[in-house]
Amino acid sequence: MKTCCMVVRINLDCNACCRKARKIILNMKEIETHMIAKQERRIVLCGRFTPADVAIKLRKKMNRRVEILEIQEMGGSDRIEEPRPIISAS
Repeated sequence: MKTCCMVVRINLDCNACCRKARKIILNMKEIETHMIAKQERRIVLCGRFTPADVAIKLRKKMNRRVEILEIQEMGGSDRIEEPRPIISAS
């Protein structure tokens, strides 16, 4: 799974909808950062996830239509490369 950022459009009518969306997003372990823009009705999500799976999960829990506007995949992979020790021969 690669790190990616996704922009979704969802109807956030009131402050309660924003609070509900924030609570749902914070409970998703795969999402590292998020930004909710209430005026533009957009949510930006970044982390290690499959965009379609997160959109489906958000739609089911919010009970609202979710439209994926943009997906941007970042570099990186599942495995974390450990730094190699520097060995000096004298």
